[in-house]
Amino acid sequence: MDLSLFFLGTAGSVPSARRGLPAVLVRRGGDRLLFDCGEGTQRQLLRSVGLVDLDTVFISHFHADHWLGLPGMLKSFALRERSEPLTVYGPSGLRELMGAMRVVYGRLPYELEIVELEPAQTVAREGFLIAAVPVRHKAESCLGYALVEEPRPGHLDARLAQELGVSPGPDFGRLQRGEMVAGVRPEQVMGAAREGRKIVISGDTAPCEALALAAHQADVLVHDATFADEEGDRARQTLHSTARQAAELARDAEVRLLALTHVSSRYAGGELRDQARAVFAATELPRDFDTIEVPFPERGGATLVRWSARQAREREQQAPAPAPPEPVASP
Repeated sequence: MDLSLFFLGTAGSVPSARRGLPAVLVRRGGDRLLFDCGEGTQRQLLRSVGLVDLDTVFISHFHADHWLGLPGMLKSFALRERSEPLTVYGPSGLRELMGAMRVVYGRLPYELEIVELEPAQTVAREGFLIAAVPVRHKAESCLGYALVEEPRPGHLDARLAQELGVSPGPDFGRLQRGEMVAGVRPEQVMGAAREGRKIVISGDTAPCEALALAAHQADVLVHDATFADEEGDRARQTLHSTARQAAELARDAEVRLLALTHVSSRYAGGELRDQARAVFAATELPRDFDTIEVPFPERGGATLVRWSARQAREREQQAPAPAPPEPVASP
């Protein structure tokens, strides 16, 4: 099953010409989950993959750069005659905020559910869960999020199963689902369970133990990297992180890939990536519209795909096949 992160906004508190305000679209199979919704997020979607029909939005905290795009998006969904329900999750205070914003988005033709999450609370979905992670920031309530897949069944030894009397076909599927078939128990023919994937998104935060624990051996950690080393004092005052601090946390948590985001407009970005890579080599600094693709662990590690490379790949796929050469007439 495909799993990816699409970066809609990678700027800090102020947008720049090249970076929008924070928003990450996580796509897993048919699920479309939006983490934060800074001002201009729906415009970023329209400029890239289109205004997708989200079913879930997770807000990390109530600083305006992380949620101000949500009321306009809700209204746009209404104008498009959306009928499917939409759920917005966030920390304590979300209901009060969305109630105040009702004057902006008005009455909606679809069901809007507002759910406040406590730290460490989980949201169960089919095949995975989202855990709310308490982080350290100047907002009154602030959460990061961890998407954790369920373990997958191990590989089926088809030859052994047939030797024990199980016919290929639907009975193999029953064994993989944990059912006994013709007296054969799954553990007799199934290998060890395979780990699922894990993505952790920090939101705005200073380095903190809860986030490090949640990110242990994550396939991807998306971490606040607002400041460079020389602005360490400023990072401490505002409870943000430097790129180096994000890298130290990723290294200690045995993360497989670190993605730096929430980049202050004072930086081009490369200097933050280089400072982080001096500590943790597996670091990327996505730009807006870049994607991180996350395969199952046995198929390799997560990789960053630049927007320009993706567009080129799509153009190649859409290009018509070359015409066959015309036959040469015989003399």
